[in-house]
Amino acid sequence: MKGIADFANGRRCAKSFGNAMDSKLTAGGAYVTGETKTSFKGYYRVSAKQDAVLIRSFVQFDGEGETANARQREIGGHPAEVLKNVCLRKEPHSPYADREGYVPFGTLVDYAGGRSNGCTSWSPLDAGQIIQMMKEKPTTLYIYPESDDIDAVTQGVKAGRSLSRSGLYWNASCLKEIGSPKFWPKETLEPILAQYKKDHPAPPERPTPICKGP
Repeated sequence: MKGIADFANGRRCAKSFGNAMDSKLTAGGAYVTGETKTSFKGYYRVSAKQDAVLIRSFVQFDGEGETANARQREIGGHPAEVLKNVCLRKEPHSPYADREGYVPFGTLVDYAGGRSNGCTSWSPLDAGQIIQMMKEKPTTLYIYPESDDIDAVTQGVKAGRSLSRSGLYWNASCLKEIGSPKFWPKETLEPILAQYKKDHPAPPERPTPICKGP
């Protein structure tokens, strides 16, 4: 947010962390897995004459302490797959068609090599095994790093101390890229986001375009 604050993150390395509502930042901490929601996302092309369906499962997380708002923020885990450049295609015979006979159609993107916005993402291959293990079996998770870890790494970098000797960890190449991480407390970030939202109301949502061509 130009002139206000910079809590941007790169696709590979995260610098900013937090658990504020309406933000795409997440920090680690204690979580318990909740229900698994499976939903249809759309169709995508796998060959010149064949399409496939993307059905994606999402494991809801419940948090505690600093992560207690995980459910309200829809924080959880899912395969690192998404459809991009989505348009609506006429497929009245599809079981997923809407009332007017349209289905979403897009390009499948596997982003297992990058980061997810807020949620925990697994490679599509690993996700099948992980989600099955969690299905109807609540599982406790501890995700690194939480706020104390982030602050300790920041202070360690500032003081020039060895992180490993202090019992801390950060990806070395990412640390070189970001300098040091930063934790944004909810008390700091939520008022900034609320004021920005008030000053910059979101434009009307554009309808999904109709696909062109065959």
